[in-house]
Amino acid sequence: WKLLVLGGSAYYLAAGATLTLTALLVARGSRRASTLYAAFFAATVIWALWEVGLDGWALAPRLGLPAALGLWMLTPWIRTALGRPARFAGSGVFWPALALGIAVAVAATFWLDRPAGGHGPIDTTYAPAEPREGDWLHWGNDAHGTRFSPLRQITADNVGRLEPVWTYRAGFGPAPAQPTFEATPLKVGDRLYFCTGYSDVVALDAETGREAWRFDAKVDVRGVVAQICRGVTYHRVPGVDGACAERIYTATIDARLIALDAADGRPCTGFGEQGVVDLKQGMGDVDKGYYYVTSPPQLVRGRLVLGGWIMDGQHTDEPSGVIRAFDATTGAFLWAFDIGRPDEHGLPPEGAAFTRGTPNSWAPMSADEELGLVYAPTGNATPDYVGEHRSANDERFSSSVVALDVETGAVRWSFQTTHHDLWDYDVASQPTLIDLQDGRRALLQPTKRGEVFLLDRVTGKPIAEVTEKPAPQDGAVDGEWFAPTQPFSTGLPSFAGLEPGEKRTWGLTPIDQALCRIEFRAARFAGTLTPIGVDRPTVVWPGYLGGIDWGGVAVDPERRLMFVNSSGVGNYNQLLPRAEADRRGLEPLAGGRISNIGLGVPQAGTRYAAAIRPWLSQLGIPCQQPPYGWISAVDLETRRIVWQRRFGTARDNGPWGLRAMLPIPMGMPNVGGSVVTAGGLLFIGASVEHTFRAYDAATGRELWHARLPAGGQATPATYWSAKSRRQFVVIAAGGHPAFRSGSADTLMAFALPEAD
Repeated sequence: WKLLVLGGSAYYLAAGATLTLTALLVARGSRRASTLYAAFFAATVIWALWEVGLDGWALAPRLGLPAALGLWMLTPWIRTALGRPARFAGSGVFWPALALGIAVAVAATFWLDRPAGGHGPIDTTYAPAEPREGDWLHWGNDAHGTRFSPLRQITADNVGRLEPVWTYRAGFGPAPAQPTFEATPLKVGDRLYFCTGYSDVVALDAETGREAWRFDAKVDVRGVVAQICRGVTYHRVPGVDGACAERIYTATIDARLIALDAADGRPCTGFGEQGVVDLKQGMGDVDKGYYYVTSPPQLVRGRLVLGGWIMDGQHTDEPSGVIRAFDATTGAFLWAFDIGRPDEHGLPPEGAAFTRGTPNSWAPMSADEELGLVYAPTGNATPDYVGEHRSANDERFSSSVVALDVETGAVRWSFQTTHHDLWDYDVASQPTLIDLQDGRRALLQPTKRGEVFLLDRVTGKPIAEVTEKPAPQDGAVDGEWFAPTQPFSTGLPSFAGLEPGEKRTWGLTPIDQALCRIEFRAARFAGTLTPIGVDRPTVVWPGYLGGIDWGGVAVDPERRLMFVNSSGVGNYNQLLPRAEADRRGLEPLAGGRISNIGLGVPQAGTRYAAAIRPWLSQLGIPCQQPPYGWISAVDLETRRIVWQRRFGTARDNGPWGLRAMLPIPMGMPNVGGSVVTAGGLLFIGASVEHTFRAYDAATGRELWHARLPAGGQATPATYWSAKSRRQFVVIAAGGHPAFRSGSADTLMAFALPEAD
């Protein structure tokens, strides 16, 4: 009745009344119960087909429970209770046929999860043309962030023989926060280098996984909500021999930049103060946990360029989102890009600080050494969900990709992906630099909105068409305004997923589906970028995890293909007047206190807090119809999708976070990146499922998979080991609490069997 009053489907009211009457007739032992139920089920089938057609996932919640109840009505004991013969015409074959059908369905489910990879011969004579081709020297393998490897020993013909070679346990680190292991190892020479979520740095033998050295960062984790380190940076200092000629740099979760000798892990004492640069310099007051670095510094022309992660949603006076450059040899400060004063690049005057509350850059950056540009993706001015307090410079540079001169920090150009962002659509993905067939130097910028912008990386002008489309305006609150138009990358496919609607709400049963339909009808939704209001919730689509999050895209420059893993789960958000926020006890985090995490964001200094949550049903599953995740390949010349597949199964996720144990390819939420190789393979973990996969890059066919101890919420790497003449693939399996994908501290390496 509530759904009907809200303007929704009348089916659920009619179905509820019919089932109630059927139950009463069953209780009285009336033969009319089975007749009424048969009519109800027939009407339900007709209605379901009319509403959603032959989509199996859409039909499942509409027909699954009614079909199960129908089978129950056909059992001998119910038929006897209703005064009907225990056996009905055809019952001699019905039950065996039903059992056979169930067995076939279960077998088919597991067959669908069977990879199709070959077990052919291994080319033991293969070796990369140059040693450098067998290394993995940057977070994205190169400073352009392509995540492409020229290695080709592992192919579609033999990937089925890939097997685990070694594992390394990184440890869980200090309490109270739970670290997430998301690092992508670098491979230099015969060693791997990576960081843990609590900022320790580890060097391993690339062939055996044995620990060569480990640097204990001794981080202060008080107030750190998320212990994350996605990678380290390698540098060979020109003209230097001996100690610290080769260096590993890491930025810690307590805001330090550290240089280590790649040979033994000892701090490089000539860098900063005994190997350490204090990143809080010039930042003013920094409460614990409010500022630190989660992505590796970008190295270009001997400079280390980095931004930082700023605590989301607390208040308007949070630390600056400044981007800074330091000399990679000495650690000396070189320049700053402070959005509050974009034309001044020095340290702030004594007693002052970089402009507080400005948009930050927490995702990995990319760089063009020849052009002398570093490309920084930016977020919002804090806090995210109101904009009345933002300055003109905040509005100019938020949710953008900004090209900075690596010599001076000056802005060469910027491109904004969302105007006046009120949805937490900060640009989370590394820009990927490519060269087109016509010679143009291009940049791909994926976004949480699912839009991928193709820009000229020299000028920032769009190469693929960008269209400014009218944006929804309903939902205004005092002091707020909404951008009249928003940019859409109409020259490339969108990866936002299926747009929500009442008919596209979902559940495991008609009951939780109906409750999700009620939530949708009760909310504000006028398409993507619907404003978040006070009077009622808003369905935000895609949600703050994307679209495309920090995993970004991978590009095969030989085949000119872009590979995108994307999600499509929405949020259910609402602004809260300050009085309501106070009643709920929403206060900014302070002194390491994290007790109000999950209750909402206080947004102190503005008139509104915000209640933010994923749009999930009472069973803890998305209210949207599957699929929730895809993996796609796009031809960068034609700019069309070559193939697209549902990505991930329900094996490790189910209601209330329980493991469903059903490898049904429904498409799951994912975060993490992929790697593509010259051998024609795409390697990816990323899904909430505890599985690492290899796909045929040309067709999207799954060729191989291996189980992980937790979700692989990281970007893998692949490298060559001269010791055994093998190509290795390695991934961090740490899981992620927000995805309920388990928890582990394991780095796993896979390779083909060694030659006899």
